[in-house]
Amino acid sequence: MTKTIDSHIFRQTMGCFATGIAVVTAHNDKFGAFGLTVNSLTSVSLDPPLILFCIDKNASLHAAFRRADRFAVNILAAGQEDVSRHFASRHHHGQPKKIWDKPQGETPILRGTLGWLLCRRHKLYAGGDHTIIVGEVVDLRKRPGAKEPLVYFHGRYRGLES
Repeated sequence: MTKTIDSHIFRQTMGCFATGIAVVTAHNDKFGAFGLTVNSLTSVSLDPPLILFCIDKNASLHAAFRRADRFAVNILAAGQEDVSRHFASRHHHGQPKKIWDKPQGETPILRGTLGWLLCRRHKLYAGGDHTIIVGEVVDLRKRPGAKEPLVYFHGRYRGLES
């Protein structure tokens, strides 16, 4: 017998797991440069270097990310809550100033992050109400003098305590 799990309690319980925040960015002719805030980022493999992120099938950018051949994962630093909130919003109200760094080919990169990974789409998988997008890392950079990461815990942005 399978127990029915209340989605609200499931979400609260998963909120006990602190996560870093990233923004996945891509480019196409319809949207130009676009992005999505994610906390479902996972390293999958070292050989080849693979990562994955998940996107809700009802997200407005779902189809765009499914079709994107290339994308960037931008790892946010502490103090970039405005960037995270901007790309988490369905309506992208008030884009922060000087948000974009120079593009890497056709893949936009965000300014001021801890680092980034440029990826080529590797595979797509169904995952319940989400699509799991696996990317092969083709280039990456850890920015020098990196600060603390942006962390999300119990429904709030947090900092690290030493």
